[in-house]
Amino acid sequence: MGNSHATTIATTPFADQRPGTSGLRKKVQVFEQRHYLENFIQSIFDALDGYQAATLVVGGDGRFFNREAIQKILKIAAANGVGRIVIGQGGILSTPAASALIRSLRAFGGIVLSASHNPGGPHGDFGVKYNVANGGPAPEKVTEAIYARTREIASFKIVESQDVDIDRLGETTIGDMRIDVVDSVANYQALMQTLFDFDRIRDAFRSGLTLKFDAMSAVTGPYARVLFEKELGARPGSVINATPLPDFGGHHPDPNLVYAKHLYDLAMSDAAPDLCAASDGDGDRNLIIGRGRFVTPSDSLAILAANATVAPGYRQGVAGIARSMPTSGAADRVAEKLGVPLYETPTGWKYFGNLLDAGLVTICGEESAGAGSDHVREKDGLWAVLFWLDILAARKESVDAIVRQHWTTYGRNYYSRHDYEEVASDGAHALIEALRDRLPTLKGQCFGALEVAKADDFAYHDPVDGSDSRHQGLRVIFADGSRIVYRLSGTGTAGATLRVYIERFEPDPARQYMETQAALADLITLSRELAEIERYTRRAAPSVIT
Repeated sequence: MGNSHATTIATTPFADQRPGTSGLRKKVQVFEQRHYLENFIQSIFDALDGYQAATLVVGGDGRFFNREAIQKILKIAAANGVGRIVIGQGGILSTPAASALIRSLRAFGGIVLSASHNPGGPHGDFGVKYNVANGGPAPEKVTEAIYARTREIASFKIVESQDVDIDRLGETTIGDMRIDVVDSVANYQALMQTLFDFDRIRDAFRSGLTLKFDAMSAVTGPYARVLFEKELGARPGSVINATPLPDFGGHHPDPNLVYAKHLYDLAMSDAAPDLCAASDGDGDRNLIIGRGRFVTPSDSLAILAANATVAPGYRQGVAGIARSMPTSGAADRVAEKLGVPLYETPTGWKYFGNLLDAGLVTICGEESAGAGSDHVREKDGLWAVLFWLDILAARKESVDAIVRQHWTTYGRNYYSRHDYEEVASDGAHALIEALRDRLPTLKGQCFGALEVAKADDFAYHDPVDGSDSRHQGLRVIFADGSRIVYRLSGTGTAGATLRVYIERFEPDPARQYMETQAALADLITLSRELAEIERYTRRAAPSVIT
């Protein structure tokens, strides 16, 4: 790009740049403050060693501010001595595709721009996340080092140069740094072809299998069009809302039953296709609904694990399964039957990363609609949809039949999450403290037909790095396999969200077709009484039930 030279610009720290498990997420207006993004990107480089002359991957979910952020990142990276940046065309890379690219290039790491399933647009959210060489989110010691640096930063380095054309495939430079703009989909598509039987899925579509996939005007649109319609032959129009929009069309790009209700309604109608599916803003979550049958994320994880050997990439079977603690025990029963270990981890994908890197597990997932495997180090929405398509093509049965047969074999885990959103923070914390104090007295107590077998404050010892994570949620486990779990999520001005997870195991096929809330009625009542939810939160009922 000609005579570009690095300059050093004085700056002052911002106090609010601590990254969470998924990087730094703020409103767009916060990122638009003078030097706000520059400070954070420079702090990433200041906290890392050995990236000079190395390769970094950069891309995002196409939300508002994505393009502007990428230009700044390229110029700061060049000034800091990065050797090469590989960027998705138009700045587009789904989070799992970014992970796949980092891994296949053996890159030093990557900068992923996304606020996941949160709304986009000028008044929406934006996010920056650093991923390490395994393709997964940076571990806490790295994010804490970045945060420490943001609090003392006095200057950043940037190359003064014209913007890079990120829409044109090919090679360009800024100063001594090479920039490769690559097809966003190609590398990810090649990886999927090693895992699933594309010929078999193609035959199934040719024989009449039908799909409706909603990309929610978010990042998976280009991937879904290429994979489902072009490559696998799903009929044109199978992929809807396929163009990534900076504001996601004004919608929440969250594939749940609230924001994708139209898909649920379609799946329950006479016009239902065989599979309705969706993914979220950055492409790491999934929604699976068969004709007349919604599949909970917990059940989906268990069914994928139970049917894994159907797919060529998992023909040798699974080494182990991991799930987050609040996720239902459905996968535990599959692990038991397969004779492989089941790892129960705290919430947060980074805990799965160690297990995957060590080869201890093959498939992992969480109740909040994320599932993945050892092919990348992020959750992967399209991977889950392709896996379901491969299972449907191989078994030649409906989603409903597959789910019912699974319950007959393994039993059904009735499961629901009750969220009490934005409750007063002090009340929510007092509830948790009071319940934590009561836990030791609960074992052996009977509440109606329910006998408490175990009550604890969940702690996790990482078998790979030896680290310990405490206070990850309060668990009340009953003798019949039922559970109630309490967790606080989110802090800050809007108060806290109390999440209550309620689960009942039903081995009897004759009792596996009740409505979920009815099947859990006694546990729901007990969950409120045990923690005195109304007393502490001033709420008689949850704000959201999933």
